Amino acid sequence: MTRPAFEVPDKWKWFTESRYGLFIHWGPYAEHGRGEQVLFREHLDQQAYAEQACRWNPEHFDAELWAYQAKKAGFKYACLTTRHHDGYCLWDSAYTDYTSAKQAPKRDFVREYAEAFRKAGLRVGLYYSWIDWRLPAYFEGPQTNPEGWAKVRAYLHNQVKELLTEYGRIDHFFFDGVWPRNADDLGSVELVEEMRKLQPNILINNRLGYSKAHDGYRADGGVGAGDSETLGDFGTPEHLIVTDSKRLWESCQVTTWRLWSHVFGERWRPADYLLDMLCECAEKGGAHGGNLLLNVGPQADGLFPPEFLQRADEIGRWLEVHGEAIYGSDGGSVTEFITRGRQTTRGDNLYLIIRFWDGRPQLRLADLVAKVREVTLLTTGQKLPFRQEGDELIIDGLPKEAPTRLFPVIRVTWDGRPAANQWGRERLWEGDPARVAEWARRQRGESVYVDGAER
Repeated sequence: MTRPAFEVPDKWKWFTESRYGLFIHWGPYAEHGRGEQVLFREHLDQQAYAEQACRWNPEHFDAELWAYQAKKAGFKYACLTTRHHDGYCLWDSAYTDYTSAKQAPKRDFVREYAEAFRKAGLRVGLYYSWIDWRLPAYFEGPQTNPEGWAKVRAYLHNQVKELLTEYGRIDHFFFDGVWPRNADDLGSVELVEEMRKLQPNILINNRLGYSKAHDGYRADGGVGAGDSETLGDFGTPEHLIVTDSKRLWESCQVTTWRLWSHVFGERWRPADYLLDMLCECAEKGGAHGGNLLLNVGPQADGLFPPEFLQRADEIGRWLEVHGEAIYGSDGGSVTEFITRGRQTTRGDNLYLIIRFWDGRPQLRLADLVAKVREVTLLTTGQKLPFRQEGDELIIDGLPKEAPTRLFPVIRVTWDGRPAANQWGRERLWEGDPARVAEWARRQRGESVYVDGAER
């Protein structure tokens, strides 16, 4: 069962206008410095881990500082891990004492985060893991341990409703860690209905497990995401940028090479690589969303790592100048441009995001059918001379040196929406191959010889 294409409701348009969110993976696992899943991946002693978690006390955590840094970097919303797979809760839950409020910090980190980010004008998202590695009944399931499973499911539902009751408006909710359960075990469809009663405007992701009624089959393991093809308001490709034609989507990506929480000695991706992921999401997004949820793993003491801030600030400065090419954009890829960079559109504007600046004074854009009114090097504000020759746009006056260390952007303003001919719409490995045959025959002939003539 698949859903048809839809118009984005007004209550969710903030999501497509934002394009750029901050994912925050933080908890007592940060003290270990080997990833948010260190308890399971290294098969640690459960009791020893819990004792250390209860002593964890991040003395430098300042939610207002986080919010300031996020806004300065150009993020429009954030999503905090309220409870990851280790079971430790960052809020004052009434259903367990394994929380930051009842253990060493004696603080409700979720409340501080939500209030600070909302005050800064950022949308507030919460992450919640279905799985809890401490609870045997979760892995035994309803068939093997019906009584234990009923308690676990009630615990999960109660905590989610608690998060949506006690912390004001929540805009974005990110479930994770379904394996080995499915939507029917979890009662996720029923829970989502209750969530919408508590938060009518909330966006809920698709990691709800597969449902026999909704998806036609049940989960059979997999990597644990439980990405339903029909359930949920937005898709969540992880470590990938893949469009979802059925709904909104956001790609969740790390700023390091692999792990989500703070890791000692992890390698960091450069700023241009991270910015390119944002541009790719915006280019592929269209009206159904194409957001980047970029992760930071704060240090155990509560501070954002300096390596993250350096990269985030550089991208933030780029967005101050070029943000109109990203925020509220309508996707791109009007015509072939992969040999130079990426494209986005917004109304009558086409933005050429140039990854590969070749230092030549002229740029040719092929296979366009609309009339151009103006061309601007957005990076500097300089108006550029141009001419149109048939379906080609020739832009002149480009500087030899790239005007920014990251990606220069050229804004092309049209009379009406940017549009392309058949060649612009159909790319390499796409479309009608007859057009390629005609192109080759008309311009050079039929044979394998240089001149195309038969011998």
